[in-house]
Amino acid sequence: MRRIVMLNRISIDGFFAGPNGEIDWFVPDPDVDKAVHNLEVDKATHEMMHLDTILFGRVTYEMFERHWPKVAADPTAPKEARATADELSHMTKVVFSNTLKEVTWKNSRLVKGNVPEEVRKLKQGRGPGMIIFGSGTIVQQLAAERLIDEYLIIVTPVILGTGKPLFRDVKRFNLRLLETRAFQSGNVLLHYETDKEEMR
Repeated sequence: MRRIVMLNRISIDGFFAGPNGEIDWFVPDPDVDKAVHNLEVDKATHEMMHLDTILFGRVTYEMFERHWPKVAADPTAPKEARATADELSHMTKVVFSNTLKEVTWKNSRLVKGNVPEEVRKLKQGRGPGMIIFGSGTIVQQLAAERLIDEYLIIVTPVILGTGKPLFRDVKRFNLRLLETRAFQSGNVLLHYETDKEEMR
């Protein structure tokens, strides 16, 4: 069965975005940015996951689609950024939306309908793992159904007070801590996996 990994930044009080989707509260850190943009918290983790598919909600897909193809086509962009853009371009991108009429980014396909049901079908297939960036509404639906296998959470040293909670309407369940990593910026990476014993 294919694994699903979620990667998200949250404020200390648990929001993944401000009330209007703002992400200007992220605390910049080159080490964190490299981990996020290169899809790797560390090389061993990345190689272990063998991620080849990204699951997107509409908002996050549109944000990525506006940015990364332009980086890939810009010869003046930094080498690492172009490498990331190329990697993202070659990955399969599954976009869940009932409002989009089409997706135009290379290797993207649009999926409408019941998100957990469609993801269950994807998980039953063979192949490398899948990752979710942002896409809070997708995370909430999949977490509620225990369909996410690993959680990579970058806790940002900011209290927003209000915003969009990452786990809205998700009932309690346990996670097992795999790794923590602190950055000089105050960001802290928490790596969890779903408690397999609890799911039995």
